[in-house]
Amino acid sequence: MLDYVENKKTHQTDKPLRVPTRSYTDQDQFDAEIELIFKRTPLMLAFTAELPNPGDYKTMDAVGMPVLINRDKQGEVRAFLNVCSHRGAPVAEGTGNCSRFTCKYHSWTYGSDGKLIGIAESSTFGDVDKSEMGLRQLPCEERAGMIFVCLTPNAPMDLDRYFKGYLEDFEALDFANWTYLGNRRIEGANWKIAFDGYLEGYHFKSLHPDTIFPRTPSNTMHYEGFGPNMRIGFPQHSIAEQLKDVPREQWGDRENAGYDFVRIFFPNVSLFVAPEITQVAQLFPGPTPDRNVTILNYLRREPIRDEADREAVEGAMNFFRDVTYTEDYVIGLEIQKGLESGAHDDLVFGRNERGNQFFHEWVNWYLEDDPSAPEPQM
Repeated sequence: MLDYVENKKTHQTDKPLRVPTRSYTDQDQFDAEIELIFKRTPLMLAFTAELPNPGDYKTMDAVGMPVLINRDKQGEVRAFLNVCSHRGAPVAEGTGNCSRFTCKYHSWTYGSDGKLIGIAESSTFGDVDKSEMGLRQLPCEERAGMIFVCLTPNAPMDLDRYFKGYLEDFEALDFANWTYLGNRRIEGANWKIAFDGYLEGYHFKSLHPDTIFPRTPSNTMHYEGFGPNMRIGFPQHSIAEQLKDVPREQWGDRENAGYDFVRIFFPNVSLFVAPEITQVAQLFPGPTPDRNVTILNYLRREPIRDEADREAVEGAMNFFRDVTYTEDYVIGLEIQKGLESGAHDDLVFGRNERGNQFFHEWVNWYLEDDPSAPEPQM
């Protein structure tokens, strides 16, 4: 990254890549992405800091799937489909802390391990085997301060194979002990249009002249792949000055002082550690191909100190939300309209946009649904 800034270069691959515009508009491809990507890969759905105590839980909608994540009495994190086995109603809403979940429709009750433990007025209901009527559990694993879930029951989930050492970044950050500050919700265009914007800095000067470009040069990026996941390095204008008197073996400890990293979890998470506050964007497709729902989560190392600090944090979250929406998501909606016009058959990602190319290569790999096919390589 130092070389890039000093010599006005960037990470480049051997050729541009064309992606059909229908990739962003076609209903059949959208449906395939839900089934073959979002329901098969480990999704980062929650943070350790959201559920620090036994009994803590959160509910959410993930690509149309009602999900309940909780920490049981023994401190183990579990995930379930938030669907009562009696008549299909949810058994929990929002967030909170409890030792059991009770369906509001007929008061069937489940333990924190998902087992059915109570049927209202069971003497009149009839005989059922409660051991076979628990909540449907989802593969779930907590690592490095994050909670990963696969939306398909009984599906295999191997985080070591999937992340190939990438989670060590977050262990080094001690991410498990950070404070969860809250979230904001925004909506935008097709999920890949929105996600494309997180994967390159080619647009910084033109789209972010007053917010990002004063700190970070345009079209100056470095990429590293970890399976389908990426670490993107963005050097700052001041990288040479920031590293000048620092021994080279300590350069890796200078994040936010000379360079920044954006950490990408395929298929839908972008994490940016900023000095003031960390933003973690979770992008969920739908409900139609031309829309996504993005949850912007905010964390930092230190807990809230007092009411004035809380007010400042709320202001920072609103600022990051507003910049993300007004400077990135609004143009994404304009792009969606442009692609739906049929003006062009393809979009082209340049040699300098390797992160976008790599992302779309992995999307295509999953859509082929052929595990024997060679995996894309950075």
